[in-house]
Amino acid sequence: MPVTYRIDPERRRIVTRCTGETTLPEVLAHFDELERDARVPAGADVLLDFTRITSIPNVGQIQSAAHRAGNAAKKVRFGALAVVAQNEELFGIARLFEMFTQRVFTRSRVFADVQEAEAWLESPDAGPGPRRFER
Repeated sequence: MPVTYRIDPERRRIVTRCTGETTLPEVLAHFDELERDARVPAGADVLLDFTRITSIPNVGQIQSAAHRAGNAAKKVRFGALAVVAQNEELFGIARLFEMFTQRVFTRSRVFADVQEAEAWLESPDAGPGPRRFER
């Protein structure tokens, strides 16, 4: 399945991975699943991993996913968002998602490295992220 997630209850974190040719219906179904999952802790941070995705969503798809995230946030109540994208094009798409969801998450940042994203989520005082791809 192109969109998978696991819940880390100790860190109060949802780790979501998009792999392969991820489609908008799969992303929307992911939010449906999150809303039904009783294990999701209130205020959970999200680590969104785009490192294995092979498709590039367009702006309309990102807007739809962001809108659906906003609707899901009424039930799930998200904390911070860290997105990992390992190429310039996906980094830009991730920044769009970050912009469209700025009211959904308590804070957000896009990274080129999973370890940096995890460290940032662990540090609640960390500020905003880079505005361009830095590797």
